[in-house]
Amino acid sequence: MEFNFLSVGKVANTHGVRGELKIFPFTDFPEVRFAKGKELLFISPEDGTQLKVKVVSAREQKTVFVVKLEGFDNINQVEKYKGWDVKVPKEEAVEAEDNAYYFHEIIGCAVTTEDGEELGVITDILTPGANDVWVVKRKGGKELLIPFIEDIVKDVNIAEKTVKIEVMEGLLD
Repeated sequence: MEFNFLSVGKVANTHGVRGELKIFPFTDFPEVRFAKGKELLFISPEDGTQLKVKVVSAREQKTVFVVKLEGFDNINQVEKYKGWDVKVPKEEAVEAEDNAYYFHEIIGCAVTTEDGEELGVITDILTPGANDVWVVKRKGGKELLIPFIEDIVKDVNIAEKTVKIEVMEGLLD
């Protein structure tokens, strides 16, 4: 059932004694995800236990968001949620900008060259810095790393789960 949800954060710690939580965001839209009145789903990484919660208030503090939840008024009530995943239904995805994609849209796409040669399937995405790198599992088991840049990635079709690339010198070595 978890595949119907998008990860938007992880509960890092408690904050103060009034039941606030520090949530490390995994989203480009934390101000949308942690807005007053928003519903979130907390999921335990240990046993999959789920808890639906509602945001009362949130504020940014360095690299985390300090979030107050409806019905939780002291540290003892929220302490057990440290380490839990924070998710929202996939239907609540914020539409990506042109030429931008969500990881779940790209992972699983078949990769072909412009000539139609099948290279493999995208299994992971690395984010080392300037641009993402798509990890393609090839039939022989060897991985291929494709930088997500205009010169290489020529077409992405999310509906058909396909990606066409231009093979530059040294890319397949």
